[in-house]
Amino acid sequence: MPQNSVMTFSNSWQAWALLSAFFAGLTAVLAKVGVAGIDSNLATAIRTTVVGVFAWLLAWALCRPWRLEGLPGKTWLFLALSGLATGLSWICYFRALQLGQASRVAPIDKLSVVMVIALSAMFLGERLNLRESCGAGLIVVGALLLAWK
Repeated sequence: MPQNSVMTFSNSWQAWALLSAFFAGLTAVLAKVGVAGIDSNLATAIRTTVVGVFAWLLAWALCRPWRLEGLPGKTWLFLALSGLATGLSWICYFRALQLGQASRVAPIDKLSVVMVIALSAMFLGERLNLRESCGAGLIVVGALLLAWK
């Protein structure tokens, strides 16, 4: 890959979003196998520990120099709240995976896309046009079709 193409890829939100979707899909399959036979909360704790260690290693390796004490209180608050929301999401997701088929749980979980669109409009002032409203509606219909039996 030419150097310019690598730079374009590494600065593309679309490329990173596709990689995120791929890894999220892989996560569902791996988690479904991993949660079999153990408490879903223990499975979540193990996964969270791995994510935490991995994230700190990346931050230490790639984000130097950095100082935690220089971060504003608002940053701490909202990242902590986001972390709590992530933890609650994972606890619910692992329990759903333990009880249901991954191919049916994942589409319902991806209704988070619709939640992001709605919450972004309500709290961040992001505008929702007809195209985006239709897209969100199609996501809801698709998730229901995939999960319905």
